[in-house]
Amino acid sequence: MTSEEIILLIDSPTEEDKALIKKAYDFAENAHKDVKRKSGEPYFNHVYETAKTLAELKMGAVTISAGLLHDSIEDGVATEDCIRTEFGEEILFLVNGVTKLGKVKYRGAERHIESLRKFMVAMSQDVRVLIIRLADRLHNMKTLQYVREDKKKRIAMETLEIYAPLAYRLSIRKLSRELEDLSFKYVLPKEYEETLKLLKQAKEETLPRLEKFIKSVKKALAKNEILNFKTDFRLKGIYSLYKKLQTHENDIGKIYDILALRINLDNIADCYKVLGIIHGEWRPLPGRIKDYIAFPKPNGYQSLHTTVFTGDGSIVEIQIRTQEMHKNSEYGIASHISYKENKSNQPKDNFGINWFMQFLPKTLNFAKINKDSSKKEMPLWITELADSQNGIKTNSDKEEFIEGLKTDFFNERIFVFTPKGEVVDLPVGSSTLDFAYAIHSDIGDHTNGSKINGKMVAIKTILENGDIVEIITKESSKPSSKWLEIVKTNMAKRHISNYLEKQKKK
Repeated sequence: MTSEEIILLIDSPTEEDKALIKKAYDFAENAHKDVKRKSGEPYFNHVYETAKTLAELKMGAVTISAGLLHDSIEDGVATEDCIRTEFGEEILFLVNGVTKLGKVKYRGAERHIESLRKFMVAMSQDVRVLIIRLADRLHNMKTLQYVREDKKKRIAMETLEIYAPLAYRLSIRKLSRELEDLSFKYVLPKEYEETLKLLKQAKEETLPRLEKFIKSVKKALAKNEILNFKTDFRLKGIYSLYKKLQTHENDIGKIYDILALRINLDNIADCYKVLGIIHGEWRPLPGRIKDYIAFPKPNGYQSLHTTVFTGDGSIVEIQIRTQEMHKNSEYGIASHISYKENKSNQPKDNFGINWFMQFLPKTLNFAKINKDSSKKEMPLWITELADSQNGIKTNSDKEEFIEGLKTDFFNERIFVFTPKGEVVDLPVGSSTLDFAYAIHSDIGDHTNGSKINGKMVAIKTILENGDIVEIITKESSKPSSKWLEIVKTNMAKRHISNYLEKQKKK
């Protein structure tokens, strides 16, 4: 363990970067020198591993240094004034932010509301705070065996229900996969062992045929003068496989992407050309062709997916993307922040990165610009989560806030479209009325009818991925209490409740 090992993981560090990381490393090593973890190892090992993960994510020197220092104040081995004097306001801000996020505790079926609200506010101020916390949590999960038995499941549940979805929503799959699998082991140990056994067996059976198929693919691409590409394969995560088995009646034979072939290319045009070559050589499965380049997932993920019959009795999923898309799929928002952090004179408020907008230039949910200039580059879903905690006064308000997080944020999302082709992402199970409120509260309040794919439907109709939705408004149409039974999103419920409350007062 040396500072040089961390520095070697960074792309093109400057002399200033190296000096800052070395200084933070030496400070943290000295500050924690007499502290041990429950495992008996030096506490410094933990902050070192946190910083190393941040370096692997290609974060900048400031974030990595904050990772080395993130427990200094909370553990009482350094003061705020000391960190400020030695490392400046920006690193102190990050360290304090991580300390606040450390207060989040899981309490059975609910999350500790006050801590969670602070969590959202801290995250909305600077996404780097969250990324440090995710790296910190990853190492804690890797050493969870040393924690008291009664705490293991609580920590694992908190990781599975809060931290892993956050990493996924930021498209940092490198973290979300590990966090899911590590927590799955403690939350559902029996199911974990059963799924792990299935995964190992499927890999042993599939890998030899996949390696043979890759050789055939390389020949087909070379024949068509596609020479500049990289291939590898992706093994499905244990928890991801478990969730998929739940939707396929535990029949692993119906799951074709346990091992997926990945083809990385230089540009988008080559991606579509390769898709054509693949389909010219091997027959694709109907309904299994997904274009996430034209229509990315809500977290910004882009790739072409197709599943083909290989001709030897096998069925293989192929993922085709550019090198940049692959980088984004693994590191997500982290890779963009590290680039920006290395630029000079960047205020900390700008580190939310308006990252999703490059993928979805027309997306209503992400393309809105906040009036608060300090948050103008923050992905909108983060600022909405932070803002939604305002006005919480009663226990009922707190329950609504928690329920809103479950439905509006932690659940899976779908893409639906306006007639003009603009994209709106909503939680699975949303109705056309949710769609109306997602566009604008005035449209929602005056909804009189709706069309899905050109056909008139009731406003309570549940939307499916890819639907084209048109809202018909009428000035005389007003929200009613029945609407609260129709909508799924917390945002829609809030607008309807506010309208009904105003009418009641009148």
